[in-house]
Amino acid sequence: MTTPLPRPGFADVEAAAARLAGKAHRTAVLTSRTADATAGGELFFKPENFQRVGAFKFRGAYNAIAALPDEARAAGIVTFSSGNHAQAIACAAAMLGTKATIVMPHDAPAMKRAATAGYGGEIISYHRYTEDRTEIGRRLASERGLTLIPPFDHPDVIAGQGTVALELLTDVPDLDTLVVPLGGGGLLAGCAIAARHLNPGISIIGVEPEAGDDGRQSLQQGSIVTIPVPHSIADGALTPALGAINFPIIADLVDQIVTVPDAALIDAMRFFAERMKLFVEPTGALAAAAAFTGVVPTAGRRTGIVISGGNVDTARFASLLAD
Repeated sequence: MTTPLPRPGFADVEAAAARLAGKAHRTAVLTSRTADATAGGELFFKPENFQRVGAFKFRGAYNAIAALPDEARAAGIVTFSSGNHAQAIACAAAMLGTKATIVMPHDAPAMKRAATAGYGGEIISYHRYTEDRTEIGRRLASERGLTLIPPFDHPDVIAGQGTVALELLTDVPDLDTLVVPLGGGGLLAGCAIAARHLNPGISIIGVEPEAGDDGRQSLQQGSIVTIPVPHSIADGALTPALGAINFPIIADLVDQIVTVPDAALIDAMRFFAERMKLFVEPTGALAAAAAFTGVVPTAGRRTGIVISGGNVDTARFASLLAD
């Protein structure tokens, strides 16, 4: 019988911050007068598109590998990911002197596949709508003696992602609301741990693509809801269910989960490109889209917005904004 992994707490987020010091970028907080005027309040953007590998995922990946015993780390890592966690594991593994095997969907963005290979990751392809990536990852771990580090349902990954909110609330402690993109729940769970500790009264809101609202349904029903793999341009949030470690954290600490349509993601991406000169991927725009469209109330409030990443190839980016 597999022993359940422990639920991380704020001390684990602090430990992750110590491991990441000098390894992860401390991304600056950005503001925009135009965004504030639209919101009727103050918005504070945490741009993880400027993080190593272009996304927040580096934080959790590096922390999880660095926290392993030396022998396990030396044996190698396996994971499964549509792209950003794949790149993060490959990059962190190279930095820490080990090898990474990455199970990626065959239709993952070409830019993300190329970057993962460029960091030294061995890519094994699968079909996201007909094959089970978790089963493939577990089989490879067993056959090759590797440590499986999943993209979101792991305590050290969650703790690493929590450093996003730790930094944001250290720089802007008096936020009224924190808005975070939601796929499998690692980023939202980690940020909720840090934010609730640092600012107990803060409102914490997760944002999913409209086509993939398993998190919203799960929060409403009080248990994990599994849906078919959703179809959305937010390729980093196409998960059928929240993680077993993540869900109790989210259920305890998160106030609300909302959704936004793909069209709102494109509008947010266009705003970032035109007004703030930021290159943001669709998944990275989830939280901002919820604020810009009023799905998350921002009038008269100080709202933190996590931009989770910027890994979208230029041709795809141009085609989305041209539609």
